[in-house]
Amino acid sequence: MPGLLRGIARTAAVAGTATAVSNRVSRRQSGRWASQQASPEPSAHQAAPAAPAAPASMDNKIDQLRQLGELRDQGVLSESEFAAQKAAVLGA
Repeated sequence: MPGLLRGIARTAAVAGTATAVSNRVSRRQSGRWASQQASPEPSAHQAAPAAPAAPASMDNKIDQLRQLGELRDQGVLSESEFAAQKAAVLGA
């Protein structure tokens, strides 16, 4: 009986930890997307940056695409939102 209780307690601890980590990742990703959407478009009165930002390395692009796919799979992004963000990452 003690072995059974120990197994149940271990399973509960692992499941609780996984849920907490998953929720934290989801909140962090949602916050990142919200901050990107909340940033205002530059107006005609504001100066444009002197040079475009350096292109992201292929590893960064792959990581971003992987994160976008995870968000789509979790239901955070719709297919159209995923396609738009994917095009932005790939620069198409």
